[in-house]
Amino acid sequence: MSTHRISAKGRVDHGKPVRFTFNGQRFEGRKGDTLASALLANGVHLIGRSFKYHRPRGILSSGSEEPNALVGVSRGVGRSEPNTRATVLEVFEGLSTVSQNHWPSLKRDVGAINDAFYMLFSAGFYYKTFMWPKSFWNKVYEPFIRGAAGLGKSPSLPDPDTYASRYAHCDVLVVGSGPAGLAAALEAGRSGAKVILVDEQAELGGSLLSEPDTGIDGQPAWQWLKAASDELAALKNVTVLTRTTAMGYYHENFLGLCQRLTDHLDTLPEGAPRERMWRVRAKQVVLAQGSIEKPLVFDGNDRPGVMLAGAARTYLNRYGVKVGNRAVVVTSHDSAWLAAIDLAEVGVKVAAIVDIRSSVSDHLVRLARAHGIEVLTGWTATGTRGRLRVSAVRVNPVGTNGKAGRARVIACDTVLMCGGWTPSVHLFSHTKGKLDWDEERQMFLPGAPTEETRCAGAGNGTFGLAGALREGAAAGAEAAADAGFKAKASDYRVEGDFECTGISVRELPTDRNPSSAKAFVDFQNDVTAKDIRLAVREGFLSIEHIKRYTTTGMATDQGKTSNINGLAIASDAVKRPAPAVGLTTFRPPYTPTTFGAFAGYNRGSLFEVTRKTAIDGWAEENGAVFEPVSLWRRAWYFPRPGETMHQAVARECRATRQSLGMFDASTLGKIEIVGPDAAEFMNRMYTNAWSKLAPGRLRYGLLLGEDGFIRDDGVIGRLSADRFHVTTTSGGAARVLAMMEDYLQTEWPDLKVWLTSTTEQWAVIALNGPNARKLIEPFVEGIDLSDAALPHMSVAEGRICGVPTRLFRVSFTGELGFEINVPSRYGRAVWETLYEAGRQYDITPYGTETMHVLRAEKGYIVVGQDTDGTLTPDDAGLGWAIGKAKPDFVGKRSLTRSDMLSPGRKQLVGLLTRDPATVLEEGAQIVDDPSQALPMKMIGHVTSSYWSEALGRSIALAVIEGGRARQGQTIHVPMPGKAHAAEITGTVFLDPENKRLNA
Repeated sequence: MSTHRISAKGRVDHGKPVRFTFNGQRFEGRKGDTLASALLANGVHLIGRSFKYHRPRGILSSGSEEPNALVGVSRGVGRSEPNTRATVLEVFEGLSTVSQNHWPSLKRDVGAINDAFYMLFSAGFYYKTFMWPKSFWNKVYEPFIRGAAGLGKSPSLPDPDTYASRYAHCDVLVVGSGPAGLAAALEAGRSGAKVILVDEQAELGGSLLSEPDTGIDGQPAWQWLKAASDELAALKNVTVLTRTTAMGYYHENFLGLCQRLTDHLDTLPEGAPRERMWRVRAKQVVLAQGSIEKPLVFDGNDRPGVMLAGAARTYLNRYGVKVGNRAVVVTSHDSAWLAAIDLAEVGVKVAAIVDIRSSVSDHLVRLARAHGIEVLTGWTATGTRGRLRVSAVRVNPVGTNGKAGRARVIACDTVLMCGGWTPSVHLFSHTKGKLDWDEERQMFLPGAPTEETRCAGAGNGTFGLAGALREGAAAGAEAAADAGFKAKASDYRVEGDFECTGISVRELPTDRNPSSAKAFVDFQNDVTAKDIRLAVREGFLSIEHIKRYTTTGMATDQGKTSNINGLAIASDAVKRPAPAVGLTTFRPPYTPTTFGAFAGYNRGSLFEVTRKTAIDGWAEENGAVFEPVSLWRRAWYFPRPGETMHQAVARECRATRQSLGMFDASTLGKIEIVGPDAAEFMNRMYTNAWSKLAPGRLRYGLLLGEDGFIRDDGVIGRLSADRFHVTTTSGGAARVLAMMEDYLQTEWPDLKVWLTSTTEQWAVIALNGPNARKLIEPFVEGIDLSDAALPHMSVAEGRICGVPTRLFRVSFTGELGFEINVPSRYGRAVWETLYEAGRQYDITPYGTETMHVLRAEKGYIVVGQDTDGTLTPDDAGLGWAIGKAKPDFVGKRSLTRSDMLSPGRKQLVGLLTRDPATVLEEGAQIVDDPSQALPMKMIGHVTSSYWSEALGRSIALAVIEGGRARQGQTIHVPMPGKAHAAEITGTVFLDPENKRLNA
């Protein structure tokens, strides 16, 4: 039975009851309720237990800043979630919830013994307690800490829900739909700009939802709100997203929005996602996030029934719920008086308003006394009573000396507190925007922005309704104008607006011993005022250090209700101004966000997507066996009926060397480097020289890390003076692009260069063999294929099979070769055309295994296989690829270190086994003497090893200490059964004169 429901008030649907359970007990709410409002309507204040002391905790707020009322939610098999804030969870038929962090029950929790021994759990106790004896850590301390950690229970079953994601662009993004946000969205929307308005609540309105009586432009606030909402809904250029949290504000006006789609529904639509992550790029952003009410810090301020005054007003006016029958208001701000009067008007006995200020507006005093409320100005609260719910509050007058006088006790079932309001600057801080400290009002305000953004309303320190509306309208009009639209800010008339003022205080004055008082600052983490002062006494003077030592502000609410109070106490303790103590860093997400929302579609088989080329389908249809290469699926070999892998690879090698082979090289990483400074950028990134490379020519490029070791390589074509087509290894594409972007953005931002990944844009068909030119000649337009016009290591643009191509004259096999780059959508069609035409040459498709054999016969390395992150260019026999006259490139300085020039470094060499039929194992270690005592001295290892059909024997590449100087010597490779002798040779096994390149 809803004992505290007022049927004539609120925005909930009183005609639609909703049944739900809390800790197995059945309750009834109304459609439109949150779990918090529905429980309060049933007289339930006790919701959970605190983290450290296991103290009883109730509902503190009415929004996403809630630190106390965290519950576990279940809505069927696998659909469970811990630590859900009851203040934002909308009730629906059949909702099942439980309290957290207690045993065996909420009312009788064994863990509450911690509260009795609170002196053992002071700030930083874990640094002091768990140090000795050292042997206790593994068997006593760590198991205890792990068992006590956490609040809710993590789900153990796979999440059956789906999560969506979407990208969007807009001219103006407005965050927050309170008065300022609505005004901003209306002005921007009327201008014709594309607008997205987001709000984390289920309906638009923000603070207006709690203030129905104020008049705006001659209409009651709720009537104006409906008209504004209807106008926005009618504007086709405006998108309104409710139940959507702007959880992060990133570089260049990029925001992440998490939209809750189905959590409020009784029945889940088939296939409907639970949440959607929006990734929005906006030309202009208006932040109208409002403000957060500050608690007061006094002994016992955490008992169930002690809550924020503004929250009580919201539960009354928005949800039609009175939070108690007998209330006491403790405040330092006018807004709490308005809450007291609203409650008194519906029959709640407000026993007293206790205001720390000695002087309060006569208007408020008269209004309170007219409602039978005792007014105690210049008084303080020094404690509360009650075990599972507050039953009384202890109050004292404050003398002119600032000390508390003789106490009196006032019976009550609810204490409403208000220490003022804190602008919500979290998203603004995500951008590293400057925050300005307002000394008079003791608050941080948005300062100079770093993005195209502006703040309005309470989030900008403008708390009056009229001021918020005008500031929001101006922000919306300015944002639209900056986005290229004509807009003019409207003016607003507000009737009944009351400009609330107040003072900011640290702990309330008390007559009690501060060492025994439990005046909480961070409710979720059980951090008290004395914990913060202890941290300062122990040498922690920066708020960042105090935060980590005490854990204040580190709970799931990110200190929304605690940071400013904690800062004020720390500032007083260190005797320095608040800005000098600092402000903790706000980081995304703004509120806890599910892993599912971040993952989106990327789960299960889509978590790490198997990437396939445009030609992959043809390979599958033609019997290819596949292997994973980095993120790609690649054809490994193409067996004919009855063939083993060895036989298939030998056949593919013979066909390529004797006539014509074709290979899908589309997985090569491809990066377009464009701009006036493209050549200079290439000079700085790669070891080679690029300024004098003529357009139409290719060059092998070698990329090092700052340590001088090989990171990647590839063939690079200069298409014009300001454009390069860079190829990378298949597995290195993303890594190389990230490395380039890092240098471009942090080291050389002055260079006019643009980098674009084009890996997926080009399908690449590699043709190799004596008949390669003959095959493509009939299909190529606009390119002279002769040796004179298109020599080895050249690139030309034209058409092949009627589609655009970038044709590379290059070979990774040592044969006459071409790499045909065509737009991916034409890849398969061109492949099939060339394959059919190539039948006259016995054309043979080959896979990655054959590619490796062919390249090894020529001594071409594969970065990541023949290199291991510790090889320099000289180690790999690539010293010729270093531009000797270049003043600098990435890694150049490291190459001059003495240890990099040591003759005993491991160097890449070839190996020929004494028994030609023996194929060495890749990765096998190499020794000089197989008879030496264990452990043997390893001098290197085998990097690549294959059977060479062209040579009729095995070949291998290896890295060996001082290897090049040891050519002709014999080494040994221990393998299961025996150690195999091999001779050290050069790395080129076939056609060392490169005669076949121009066959």
